[in-house]
Amino acid sequence: MSDLDDTVGRAVLAAAGVAVEGDALDVDGHLAIVGASARAQRASDDLLHRSVTAARAAGASWARIGTELGMSRQAAQQRFGAAADAEPVQESERWLGPVTAFDEMRELSLAGRAGWHTVEAGLFVHRMVRTPTQWEHRRTLWRMTAADRTAGWTIGCRSFPWVYLIRDTGEPALADVGEE
Repeated sequence: MSDLDDTVGRAVLAAAGVAVEGDALDVDGHLAIVGASARAQRASDDLLHRSVTAARAAGASWARIGTELGMSRQAAQQRFGAAADAEPVQESERWLGPVTAFDEMRELSLAGRAGWHTVEAGLFVHRMVRTPTQWEHRRTLWRMTAADRTAGWTIGCRSFPWVYLIRDTGEPALADVGEE
């Protein structure tokens, strides 16, 4: 068993509320583990999709991703290549992009001053929602600290390995934010 297997197993047991000590489980305990395992699988699948998206954004080829996953380039591209190109459902939503890890924070900053904040991130894009106030954006490596929460940051979205933090400044959104 790998360290990762052990860590995931302990996390599933903790999420199920099952004690690691002892060796007897009733039916409800087993069902709690089944439910927690299913949630862990969904989270793991989401992490895998986001990891592939991040690897592609970083320049990894489908062939290299397929090799890492133990499948062909074509299979990897078929499974993970379809980006969700859903259109915003209302006028207060839009897609920001294309952006890369190198310019997205600058673009998020500009959009934030105009009242937009991120709610979803995908390959080279962010889905944004508009409010009447300005927003600040921060990108961190897959975590939010207690100090972040105390400072008023919340999680706007996750896109493995990043967490995009947002904070409403309370200031009125600017009508027209141009290039600086």
